[in-house]
Formats: sequence, C-alpha cells, structure tokens
Amino acid sequence: MRLDPLPSSEFDRRVKVVQKELQTRGIDVLLGYSSENESATSRYFTGFWPFFDFAVVVIPSKGDAVLVTGGPESLEFAQEFSTVPVIKVNPLLVETSPPEWVPEVSGESMEKIVLDAVGKKLRKIGIANWNIFPHILLEDLGKAAAGAEIVVVDDIVLKAQSVKSDVEIPYIIEAYKITEQAMRKALEQARPGMREWELEAIARAEMITAGAEGTPYPAWVCSGPTTPLSLCRSTNRAVKENELIQFTFGAKFMGYCGNMCRAFSFGTMPPPARKLLEVALEAVSYTIDTVKPGIEATSVFDGYYNILAGYGYENSTLYGPAHGTGHSEVEGLWLAKEADFTIEPNMLFNVDIWLCDGTYGLRIEDGILTTKAGVRELTGYRREVIEL
Repeated sequence: MRLDPLPSSEFDRRVKVVQKELQTRGIDVLLGYSSENESATSRYFTGFWPFFDFAVVVIPSKGDAVLVTGGPESLEFAQEFSTVPVIKVNPLLVETSPPEWVPEVSGESMEKIVLDAVGKKLRKIGIANWNIFPHILLEDLGKAAAGAEIVVVDDIVLKAQSVKSDVEIPYIIEAYKITEQAMRKALEQARPGMREWELEAIARAEMITAGAEGTPYPAWVCSGPTTPLSLCRSTNRAVKENELIQFTFGAKFMGYCGNMCRAFSFGTMPPPARKLLEVALEAVSYTIDTVKPGIEATSVFDGYYNILAGYGYENSTLYGPAHGTGHSEVEGLWLAKEADFTIEPNMLFNVDIWLCDGTYGLRIEDGILTTKAGVRELTGYRREVIEL
C-alpha cells in the first residue's frame, strides 16, 4: 500500500533548516548533486529524483530553493513531481548520450541560475555530494565563482537528515515492514537447489507487490564461496545443503530505505560459520540494548569492539555496529571509534554487523528508530541461528 505523498510543508521545513545553518556559517548558497543511483539530495529537498538525466538542488541562504535538471523530458517530469516552485534547465544535466532534441532545447548556465537564486555577489559557495559533484558544473559557475571560497558542506545535509520529523515516521515504518515481509517470504519459500537469483526474485516480487517503488541498492543472495564478500551479486549458482547462505534485501518506499540481512543454512550450518553468526547476534543484541538518546556514539562502538575482541574477531569486521539511514541506505551517523555525536530521539539506524573469518562471511542487519524512551525495533524476524 502506498501512503499519500509527504506534504510540501515538510520540504519547506528541510530547506529552512539548511538555510539557518548556511546563515550561521556565512555561506551564500548550497549546491547538491543527484543521479538516479544517488538520488537522496534532490529527493530529500524537492521530492524529485532523476533518471536518465541528473539534478542539482540550489539552496540560497535566503529565498526559494531551485531545482535544476536536464530537459525537455526531465523538466516536465520535475514539474509533475517536484515540490519546489522554481525549476530550471541546465544542458549539462542531460543524459550521457542525449538525442538531438526537436525543437532545440534552451537552458541556463549554472552561473546565471545561482546568481538569480542568491541575488548578490557570491563570497562562499557550499558544495554537497562533493565526491560525485561534476567538475564541469563547477566550471559552469564561471564568473559567479571567481573570487568566491568553495567549501564542502556534506555535513550540513547529513545534519538536516539525521533527526527524522514525526511526519516521516510512517513512511520509514512501512519501508521496513515491506522489507521484513519480503525476508519472511524468501525464507519460507527457499529450497536447496534453487539459484541465487531465484531466491532474490522471491523477495523482489514480494516488495513490489507490497508497494515498494524498488530497492535502495541491488538486493542479493550469496552462498558458499562468495559469502566472504561484503558486497556481492546474485548468480546462477544453486544453493546447497549444509552451507552458509546470505540474504541481503531492502525495500525503497516513497524515498525511504528499508534494509534487513539474514544468514542461514539448509540443514547443519558449518561450525565456523555458526560461531560467526552467534557472535554477530550477540553484537546485534548489545547494540539494540545500548543505543538510546543521550548515549555517545563512541561508547556504543567501544562495547561492540570489546565483544568482538573477546572472541578474537576484532579484526574480522569492517566498521562499527550501526549507521544512520533514511533517503540513502547509509546516511552518516556511523557508530564508530571516532564518532563525534550524541544519539537523539528520532534518529534512524541500521544495526549492521558484518563478520568474516576469511572462509565465511555474514551480515545481520535490522532497523531501529530511537525514541524518547529507547528504541523501536523496525525489523526482527528470525534474529537467530536459522537452520531450515
């Protein structure tokens, strides 16, 4: 079931949160970049996410936010789905191999678009999504950027996203509900001899039927020799009895990312894999019990590290026990050794435990939402040693 779209007031609120921070830091404008794969910034601030073409969000420190995309198809697309009143076309934001448009497409340079939005000479420009922001767009700022200081402001966007509003919560809950429903169906229908991609297809079909718009990342099933890979793809390999199998699924629901991971076996799980799983489950329980408002993120990591060290697995993981999520599957807020934040109500985390001993690898992942009293568990189906 799809819910009604978020009200436009929610997007206005988000823009104002960012503008307040821009004013505090003396930054004239923020530019954020989005593609179909990395759509979170444009969707979070304008409700629009591109495909084929690309998008830039322009947020001046005062005034209206502007959505910029390629045209003409994406202009019409954005006019239908975006919540911001001002939409511009920049020819550099069209797809990699665009057609020869009939009639000819006209657009504006980033220089003109940004100066019109800000209304004054630029002294400091903030760039979000810095590691994917195209150099050619910075060049297109031309004279507008001449003499201006360019600063990276990914932290401003992540800070705005870090605490969810009450309006967002129903969409988040539904994303995880659909994800768990898909995990349940896939585990119930899984049989030895099925291909990895067939098992993935069960989950994908269930998610789409339940109202998901897609997945936040390519879901996958891996088994046997590929389980040590932290990232993988489903293959044509038939899963076997008495081996480790990994399910990694997530539903994207109206912009919000659900996620859930389970390791299991048909019959007896190999003893080293079972040991890994038992330690991972202990770490998940510890994290859920420990995360609550007022707790320093670093202290959660310290306890997690101590659990792993007690079993000799301190070097068998890649990162801390949880990370923020929302419009992107990973949205900052890593509970890590050097984390510098205090947990607040309405923060959304994926408890994400990855362990690998070189022969076996597995991930147990569940969503939790912090509340004033502690946490609300968003997924939890069969958080146990699963031997089917």
